Amino acid sequence: MKVNLDKTFPISAPASTGWAFLQDIPAVAGCMPGAQVTEVIDEQHYKGSVTARIGPATMAFNGDIEIQALDPDSRMLHMLGSGQDSKGASSAVMDLKARIVETDNGDCELKGEAVVTVNGKAASLGGRMMTQVADQILNQFGRNFTNHVVALSEAEASGETGAVPVEQAKALNGLAFAWSILVGWLRSLFGSRQQNSR
Repeated sequence: MKVNLDKTFPISAPASTGWAFLQDIPAVAGCMPGAQVTEVIDEQHYKGSVTARIGPATMAFNGDIEIQALDPDSRMLHMLGSGQDSKGASSAVMDLKARIVETDNGDCELKGEAVVTVNGKAASLGGRMMTQVADQILNQFGRNFTNHVVALSEAEASGETGAVPVEQAKALNGLAFAWSILVGWLRSLFGSRQQNSR
């Protein structure tokens, strides 16, 4: 099953700062809920993991990240991520293109386009449910990414030197996601019913 996503996140910081952070692959990966880079093989290849808490249970996914392109002219990152859960019941591949775009007011935006292919048990959730899950994950990622870039920009403006500490994003909370997904599903369900009744 394939899910296509297209997201834009406004950032109150210069494009140069956003691009500098986008090139820090381990830091960017840390913006994903429960994700981290576990091994740097070389500048184009990394190994990582994602931890998701579903109630009392914890699921772990291990995978690989390959940097397809890192273009300073267009401030674009193209990466391919693939992973499988520890039990081998589900797997996923994500083809992601992320760009930092300068806005008219001197700030920037993070624009992301992703194609996520899911197989195994995870695919049984269905297209609509998977889209909502992925959307929630990317929204959390966007907020974390934005917060880090803004903090980096403020540190630069105040003349601070050295790297800004990047707080690891908390593991995916399955109960919170389940609730938000249920709310989104009910909204779409009743919204379509109201349109059909007109």
